[in-house]
Amino acid sequence: MTNFHIPVSVLNLAPIRDGQGPKQAIDAMVDLAQAVEKMGYQRYWIAEHHNTPTLVSSATSILIKHTLEHTDHIRVGSGGVMLPNHSPLVVAEQFGTMATIYPNRVDLGLGRAPGTDMMTASALRRSKNDSVYTFPEDVNALITYFGTEEMQSYVRAYPGVGTNIPIYILGSSTDSAYLAASLGLPYVFASHFAPRYMEEAIRIYRERFQPSEYLDKPYMIVCLNVIAAETDEEAKRQSTTMQQFFLNVVRGSRNPLQPPVENMDEIWNSAEKEMASSMSSVTLMGSKETVKQQFIRFQETYNVDELMAVSYIYDPDKQIRSYEILKEVVDGK
Repeated sequence: MTNFHIPVSVLNLAPIRDGQGPKQAIDAMVDLAQAVEKMGYQRYWIAEHHNTPTLVSSATSILIKHTLEHTDHIRVGSGGVMLPNHSPLVVAEQFGTMATIYPNRVDLGLGRAPGTDMMTASALRRSKNDSVYTFPEDVNALITYFGTEEMQSYVRAYPGVGTNIPIYILGSSTDSAYLAASLGLPYVFASHFAPRYMEEAIRIYRERFQPSEYLDKPYMIVCLNVIAAETDEEAKRQSTTMQQFFLNVVRGSRNPLQPPVENMDEIWNSAEKEMASSMSSVTLMGSKETVKQQFIRFQETYNVDELMAVSYIYDPDKQIRSYEILKEVVDGK
């Protein structure tokens, strides 16, 4: 049975908008969290990126703490902590501390990518051997650190033991689908920038899911782009900010989040357009009615348990409005 009334959540990469600095980007991150909390969004996750001058999401746990401090009840977490960059014990201590201050509000999404280029990754790494391959062991170490007193060995996370912080496996390929399924953990797929393997990853996760003490059946979250506005034309215009964001990725350029433009074809060539468009192909875009039809089609095909939305919109008020429209659509209003 297709479920249309599902929880909706937000992922924020904390971009710097053109004409602003890092402090304004952090303030905007908090403003958005407060707005979506009032709308009834389930969770608000903050990404991890390094050596990227246009994003302020490098010290993710500090931004999560800052957001928890300025909100009341929305769950706040990482989308995600990139485990190759961190010792599981340090992650457990940081998140265990936050969960002690803000009980039942902290989520831990875990990824195996470095969230940066290889030179920066090597500067971040805790050891010179390739910690990407130890991802499954590191996830298990975190499950143990947050578990009961009986689960612990000599090294423990204080505070952390007994906090049972929910762990989510993030992925942009099929590898993580196998891991999430075998551990019986919820799975979050990054369709907002890497949609290519979405369908296959969802199928693998559901087919291979092993019930665990955390979940008795699969829990599938898909992260996608949402640009909702009063009209289709307005949404299309707002989406040029997102298109410029992905063009940045394709070119390896370092421009802050740009205002909308009238014509993208004056900015990108056909090869760049194709690459940027393939990255953002899983996008709900348009007026409320259009987004509603797209959402219904998406759910009829994939029937996910939760949607997580990213909105690269230059004007903060229009970004907030986009999240309002999405919430109304999912709530059937």
